[in-house]
Amino acid sequence: MGKITQNHNFWRRLIAVLTLAISTGLLVILTNFQVNAIVDKSYKPHSLPPTLAQWQDKKNSGDYFDQIKSTKVGYLIWSIFPVKVKIEPPQNINEKQSQIWVNSVFQAVQEWSIYLPLQVVEKSDIADITIIRKAPPLQLEPNGKILRARSALTTYDLYTENNMLSHRFTILLSPSQTGDYVLSAARHELGHALGIWGHSLLQTDTMYFSQVRKPPFISARDVNTLKKVYEQPTSLGQN
Repeated sequence: MGKITQNHNFWRRLIAVLTLAISTGLLVILTNFQVNAIVDKSYKPHSLPPTLAQWQDKKNSGDYFDQIKSTKVGYLIWSIFPVKVKIEPPQNINEKQSQIWVNSVFQAVQEWSIYLPLQVVEKSDIADITIIRKAPPLQLEPNGKILRARSALTTYDLYTENNMLSHRFTILLSPSQTGDYVLSAARHELGHALGIWGHSLLQTDTMYFSQVRKPPFISARDVNTLKKVYEQPTSLGQN
């Protein structure tokens, strides 16, 4: 019990300073505290949700798990389902444009819900993932020069509840994204928020590190990678 308490005290201190981010777009920047996991070896993987456990890739398409980064709390795995997603309706555009945007994001949620149980909710305070139409902040190079604006940004925060370490995500989708690119960006960023904390090197995967002219759907390699992530131990969701 003493060891568990000590771990949670560490997480509370860590939460105050730890925010990880992945940006996507024509210029992709990975800015986070990627380190070797320091997860307690006593932690075991969570049980796979049935939707992911039943997944089989008969074509043996492979995966890109070697590109996925662990964090100080382990892999970013959800253990309580359905994962609740809040889609914030845009307020600074007309009603028709707002509904088109919401519909595109909702479609991305539906596509991923085939593999992990997801639920769109109305209340922000119960959301695990919140998606907002807002320009991500500009990022500076170490020398102080401003980099190109990002098309999307996914960040997460850690918190403890009932002596259990948990996380929540915020996804920002730039207003500059229109048409099919809204769906593509939402699909990609949701992949990060569901646990794929890294990028594929193949353009045929939705988690490819940059935007392409014809955005791909969720591929078998994307799902293979997601499943492998969920087979890893993590301190998230553990008492």
